[in-house]
Amino acid sequence: MSRNFSAANRADTLRAMESEEFDLLVIGGGITGAGIALDARTRGMRTALVDMHDFAFGTSSRSTKLVHGGLRYLKQFEVKLVAEVGRERAVVYENGPHVTVPEWMVLPIYRNGTLGRWTTSVGLMIYDRLAGVKPSERRRMLSAGETLARLPHLKRDGLLGAGLYVEYRTDDARLTIEVLKRAVEEGAYAVNHAKAEAFIMQDGRVAGAEVTDMLTGKRYRIRARKVVNATGPWADELRRIDGSLKGKTLRLTKGIHLVFDAKRFPLNQAVYFDHSDGRMIFAIPRDGKTYVGTTDTDYDGDIAHPRMTKQDQAYLLDAVNGMFPGLGLTAADIEAGWAGLRPLISQEGQNPSDISRKDEVFVSASGLITIAGGKLTGYRKMAESVVDLMARQLEKEGRSFRSCRTKRLAISGGDVGGSAGFPAFVAKKAKEGERFGLSREEAGALARFYGSNVDRVFQWTEDVREEAKAFGMPLPLLARLAYAMDEECAATPADFFLRRTGLVLFDLPTARRCKEAAIRFMARRLGWTEEETQRHAADLERVLEEATVAVD
Repeated sequence: MSRNFSAANRADTLRAMESEEFDLLVIGGGITGAGIALDARTRGMRTALVDMHDFAFGTSSRSTKLVHGGLRYLKQFEVKLVAEVGRERAVVYENGPHVTVPEWMVLPIYRNGTLGRWTTSVGLMIYDRLAGVKPSERRRMLSAGETLARLPHLKRDGLLGAGLYVEYRTDDARLTIEVLKRAVEEGAYAVNHAKAEAFIMQDGRVAGAEVTDMLTGKRYRIRARKVVNATGPWADELRRIDGSLKGKTLRLTKGIHLVFDAKRFPLNQAVYFDHSDGRMIFAIPRDGKTYVGTTDTDYDGDIAHPRMTKQDQAYLLDAVNGMFPGLGLTAADIEAGWAGLRPLISQEGQNPSDISRKDEVFVSASGLITIAGGKLTGYRKMAESVVDLMARQLEKEGRSFRSCRTKRLAISGGDVGGSAGFPAFVAKKAKEGERFGLSREEAGALARFYGSNVDRVFQWTEDVREEAKAFGMPLPLLARLAYAMDEECAATPADFFLRRTGLVLFDLPTARRCKEAAIRFMARRLGWTEEETQRHAADLERVLEEATVAVD
């Protein structure tokens, strides 16, 4: 049974959640929590999810935005991890081709570099085999001339050639939202800005959580047979509340990314290269921009608001200018950026970049199940393992459920005929969009972004046409805002501009130009008081500052 996913109905959803007892309460609405909610609900479990911030607020909107197979883990001999996440790439792609696209990646080879031509070729061949890469996407080796034809600004001195292989680029926040939307479509309950403050205990066992609506201050009691802690960087905080924080703990590391305009950093092809310290760096083209990342440093600051530092920026600028020496990029060329945290399982004495990205599941004496570590690419398999565990536990209580079916289940927006049918789908919708007063370019862009949900966005252009004129906001953008509020639970301007659209990172001028109109539209639709309006406006300003200002 499909449920309402409107920001206007958050309070109604929380009240409904309080009136039921669930099989499962997921705390944390990142990609792992979203995946667990979808898997559990499609097996028949009564499922609820809450997040104290927005969905995808943490790591799941601040990654390198690659569903990648973990090539670098071959260097750490994590063969099983490479094989598992490599095969999952194709699953993620086929289930949502509107949010994941193949991205050919160049791996340059230099004289006296850390990788030689032979070792690169063999390494990529092993990677192809382990990851089950389809023939059309298997690695190729390029000469120096072929490499420079693809990347004319690349450093020429000592260049021997390159390996060419496929990664998958995604919009991590959109992927999370679409997975969670599908869970809601299947009948799950999900509410953002709702914080689990304490656990409900029954006979020494966790039996739910006391949840506070962070937008209204109201408190709710949500009961569940099983509770999963999928809060990423906050996992140890919940374990502390549960009294089970012992043994292995999290080690948080920070990674930042920088965004440049493609005119200043032209890049025809994604590239993955060695920095002088041996760390691997990505440079990836996206929608007229080029973004670069990432760093990997230990972190012990504010988990909710990690910041780029000038030292972080200098590190990446040094890496880029070393590989693209003719560009002469400076801090003044940085348009935006983001900082994110990796919740890794602590391993004493290891360099942050060398710590395993494997996931682990902890079950406390109270029954709280915590999932920690892992990679974006492996979210579905992580969810499957957690829900398998819960299913076994619930079966002992006389319940039975279907087996996992997410391997071939399209996420929301993914019903486009698979990856092979997606181009034809976009072309068809680009033409249909003209009926709503959109250009083919505008309609095609919406179809690529929203997939099979684009018809709903088209309909919103009809519904908000007059308001677009009144608020002075581009019609396609206001339709996207209305859709995000009504069907993606975007409850604040920051939810929309950062996690529903990515405009703060990849189209900052539009975000700044339209922010006031968007805030006024949301205030009217959601009935905000003046105090609430000012609070949400200030929150968006903080988001804009975090994306554009580096701290010392």
